[in-house]
Amino acid sequence: QVTLVESGGGSVQAGGSLRLSCTFSGDILTRTNMGWYREAPGQLRELVADVRYGGDTNYADAVKGRFHIYRDSAKRTVHLEMDNLKSEDTAVYYCNVQGYVGGVRWSETWGQGTQVTVSS
Repeated sequence: QVTLVESGGGSVQAGGSLRLSCTFSGDILTRTNMGWYREAPGQLRELVADVRYGGDTNYADAVKGRFHIYRDSAKRTVHLEMDNLKSEDTAVYYCNVQGYVGGVRWSETWGQGTQVTVSS
């Protein structure tokens, strides 16, 4: 079993910055992908950014150039630096961790979510 602990959400004015962090514990995972998704009221959950086990990163078009995702594998942590925040970034942000347990069993875990509110 994998457990995620998220931190760093909050309220900020437009143009401000926040950093989200997510640390996982429990089962040892290999080939681990880590990412952040968000869900705004009335909208579907969407990918914000992820970092694959090989180091490749993906960003939603809406956040490219403003958000930066990076991982600390030794600490089993992924961070999302969010700069120049806009009101449309307001959402609940969810951490997602995927990987193989014992090299054979696929595991995917979601965090409980952390609120990010950007006021204009």
